[in-house]
Amino acid sequence: MCTAPPRARIDPPRPSPIPHSRGNLSTAAGSKSIGAKFEAHALAFLQRQRLRLIARNVVSRGGEIDLVMREPDGALVFVEVRARARTRYGGALASVTRQKRQRLVRAAQAWLAAHAIEAPRCRFDVVAFEAGRLVWLRDAFRADDI
Repeated sequence: MCTAPPRARIDPPRPSPIPHSRGNLSTAAGSKSIGAKFEAHALAFLQRQRLRLIARNVVSRGGEIDLVMREPDGALVFVEVRARARTRYGGALASVTRQKRQRLVRAAQAWLAAHAIEAPRCRFDVVAFEAGRLVWLRDAFRADDI
């Protein structure tokens, strides 16, 4: 699906303050608005890292992609934003399960097909908000890993 250079060790950026949330983030009533705040914070952070927004909240039959960004070198970056108020059950990073990764890959394939883009350089990143800090996991997984 995507072509990618070999993985390189990348030191994570310093923690960034996150939007305030109350209690459990998974409540049905407030999760959309809280999720939108975390996505906005993740977007601002990634733009400070020189990534450019291409699309947000891309929904397809296969799944949803929170952010589609472009690196200065032209590589596409599909970003999943996750937030957890507590680290119980592994926290935000652990919530990106194999099934979730499969849905992200299917959604990315649909987006690429809809935009007639063949075999671009791209990667899948996760921006997680873990117990009061932002964690950016570049190249979190690859389409051929799942």
